[in-house]
Amino acid sequence: MFSTQYIISLPNNYDMNTIRERVQENGYKTDGFVDLKFKAYLITENDVNENYQNSYAPLYLWKSHKGLNTFLLNGYYDNILDSFGWQHIPTSILLLDNTTSSIGSKSFLYQYTGSIEPQPSLRYMERAITSEIPNLEDGQYFITYDPHLWTYTVNYFLAFPVYPMKPNSKIYTILHVSQDKLPHE
Repeated sequence: MFSTQYIISLPNNYDMNTIRERVQENGYKTDGFVDLKFKAYLITENDVNENYQNSYAPLYLWKSHKGLNTFLLNGYYDNILDSFGWQHIPTSILLLDNTTSSIGSKSFLYQYTGSIEPQPSLRYMERAITSEIPNLEDGQYFITYDPHLWTYTVNYFLAFPVYPMKPNSKIYTILHVSQDKLPHE
């Protein structure tokens, strides 16, 4: 499994209701999408939850390459291209996932990115990362890593925002979560 997230930076005077309406009208279209565990439709807003800019930042957790290839190459991604132009799509490998279908009821996603420093062995990398991340009450999360940049990212689905935030973190507002059928806790 792996994740993708493109972050579309928008001007600070951009009416974010445009994105809310877009997601309300179209978000359901990725419900049950092939090989997609979930897609979280995320936004940040200038001066909300300690964010400094407006953005639209969909986050995907894919079960296999087939789903992403279908999404990108069979016309589904064309809506993003038509509306926002060419986007870079960073991709990360799944390290750990404890999410269930109840993430659909969460309102916020807290995202933290950390560094993976050079080391003689990666054998204990997962243990080292999980010992460093915050323990957030009722926070379902998944962790990915990027071996190109040697970073890891923790994504927590939460009912309420978390303060104070760590450096290299963001709080997104969740507008919708499309998902496959996930096990309940």
